[in-house]
Amino acid sequence: MTRTVLLGTVGALALAALTAAPALAAKPATTAAANPFAAASTLPFEAPRFDIIKDADYLPAFKQGMKIQLAEVKKIAENPAAPTFDNTLVAMERSGRMLDRVNQVFFSVVSANTNDALDKVQTEVAPKLAQHQDAIFLNPKLFQRVKALYDKRDSLNLEPEQAQLLKVYYEQFIHAGAQLNDADKAKLRALNTKLSSLETAFQQKLVAAAKAGGLVVDDKAKLAGMGDNAIAAAAEAAKGRKLDGKYLIPLQNTTQQPALSSLDDRATRQALFERGWTRAEMGDANDTRATISELATLRAQKAKLLGFPNYAAYVLADQMAVTPEAAQGFMQRMVPALAAEQKREAAEIQEQIKKDGQDFTLKPWDWAKYAEQVRKAKYDLDEGALKPYFELHTVLEEGVFYAANQLYGLTFKRRTDIPVYQADVLVYEVTDKDGSPLGLMYFDYFKRDNKSGGAWMSNFVQQSKLLGTKPVVYNVCNFTKPAPGQPALISFSDVTTMFHEFGHALHGLFANQTYQTLSGTNVARDFVEFPSQFNEHWALDPKILAHYAKNYQTGQAMPAELVEKIKKAATFNQGYSLGEVVAAAMLDLQWHSLPADAPKQDVDAFEKEALAKTGLDVDDVPTRYRSSYFLHIWGNGYAAGYYAYLWTEMLDDDSYAWFKEHGGLTRENGDRFREMILSKGHTEDYGTMFRAFYGKDPDIGPMLENRGLAPEGK
Repeated sequence: MTRTVLLGTVGALALAALTAAPALAAKPATTAAANPFAAASTLPFEAPRFDIIKDADYLPAFKQGMKIQLAEVKKIAENPAAPTFDNTLVAMERSGRMLDRVNQVFFSVVSANTNDALDKVQTEVAPKLAQHQDAIFLNPKLFQRVKALYDKRDSLNLEPEQAQLLKVYYEQFIHAGAQLNDADKAKLRALNTKLSSLETAFQQKLVAAAKAGGLVVDDKAKLAGMGDNAIAAAAEAAKGRKLDGKYLIPLQNTTQQPALSSLDDRATRQALFERGWTRAEMGDANDTRATISELATLRAQKAKLLGFPNYAAYVLADQMAVTPEAAQGFMQRMVPALAAEQKREAAEIQEQIKKDGQDFTLKPWDWAKYAEQVRKAKYDLDEGALKPYFELHTVLEEGVFYAANQLYGLTFKRRTDIPVYQADVLVYEVTDKDGSPLGLMYFDYFKRDNKSGGAWMSNFVQQSKLLGTKPVVYNVCNFTKPAPGQPALISFSDVTTMFHEFGHALHGLFANQTYQTLSGTNVARDFVEFPSQFNEHWALDPKILAHYAKNYQTGQAMPAELVEKIKKAATFNQGYSLGEVVAAAMLDLQWHSLPADAPKQDVDAFEKEALAKTGLDVDDVPTRYRSSYFLHIWGNGYAAGYYAYLWTEMLDDDSYAWFKEHGGLTRENGDRFREMILSKGHTEDYGTMFRAFYGKDPDIGPMLENRGLAPEGK
């Protein structure tokens, strides 16, 4: 996924996820003039000065950056000259440079490598940033200048990108409440401030809950089946928390945990599942349910204030789907085939439990374990046999990078002279097909206790011809760090995640806009996941796979029979893997379809009722995220937008089908996709952009076929 820190230069703030760690002693704050964010970095591509940035620099930089931008905006709003494109919109694009710099860096670090000092900064600055945004978008004089331009837009002779910038700014102002009366603006300001504080509180509670929820095991025998490297990593993780002699299985942010597919001991599987299932529902300081209930209520009230029946309608108004009914209807079309597949898979797995000599009834903590046995029996495919062929650094350089070279002509050079925020972070300079510098790329792959769960991409620096900036992009994941001296062997699912997040990176690196507001990944939620999911397809392309899937010990390529097994097994367990996502997306929409006059919800009761309405087997196939740890929708800006992963899967499978029909992996096809999709940013209507590439409206058929589910009517 992407995490957008700013929508354009003065756009809406979407705060990145928080994490928690032991406090670090704060160093004395720098003066405003000496603050590392006061001017653009002198490093290549204006890369952040992590060599000199201190925790104590962030808060002063935020305060000074907001002060400077408000002065700039005041000057624009009160300009006695008649509004023009340059003295209003271009001036707005140029404003807030210091705030943008600190904002981009702070929220990346607080997501991936936080501490108590940074958490305190987040808590203090979150409501201030919400108030800052309101001070801009609820400024009546500024809005009148934008409106005056918008009202006579047809006579301004604007270039297409200029016309789009005017349209986007006008719609942002309207969406932010610029047309409200003063009393309602005051209510909206209070709501936004409260919401930002609650979202911050949710994020911090969840990271602390996930850390506390990790399963500690005393007896190595209870970890049978995990494999020596995984057990060594668990011992190392325990040692990191001063639990010498024990083993720690940290939680990932999803309901299912990776170790569940290999653990032989059923009691250990159940304990691990339940630790994750209830991580944020322990009735302690990290319990998120009261925060969620209030967030849902306040979001519904905000939507009503802005003239929408519910928060989902408010959010989707500027998305590709446009309405929650369209998003819900799209998912509902999948339910019949999906529910039937779930029932078939559950029966198959129950039969496998019986074949294994067991007589218990299938539970969620058994699914991954016995599904793996079914897969081995059906396809003779052992996940453990794959990992030696997927060494992380080889996958990155010989797989992810190689695919980008073959499709787009990019090359990558490791940079060890660029400072990083954590020692495991890798940096590469990216060179374009013509030899010109394209951007800078950071990779932070390993799980840490002070890192938010999941995987994401965003920018340290956004591309803009107006501002003279090239993209500085990062990918963050949460793979298990190997024990010292051991190779970083990953699963094929992790390989797919690397290709996915790099697809976001390509969307950011290929940005080619004059205005930052329209640049790169500053697009709708149900479009932004399109390039990332499309890029996943190249992980199994024969030419790409042969280039990176090599045994880390012998250097031998993966045998053809093993490759064939991966391909045959690609559609296995789709009832589960697709079903858990659909259930989560429907749960999200139901939370955000509450009317403003609905009473505060009992989270457990609401979730149970909402999941029952999906028509899916949510007992055997639990939702990918429960409400209490659904970070996407309560803290990462995907509220009423989790369906976007499914919507954009339709777009990406359509596009891959187009590639297959036109020769597959070729530079010609790659250049066309870059030109028509990856480099466009938000300079065009999404439907128009997609139809120009695909030749027609999105079609759900290729998506269902790719998942091994029969298309409708077949």
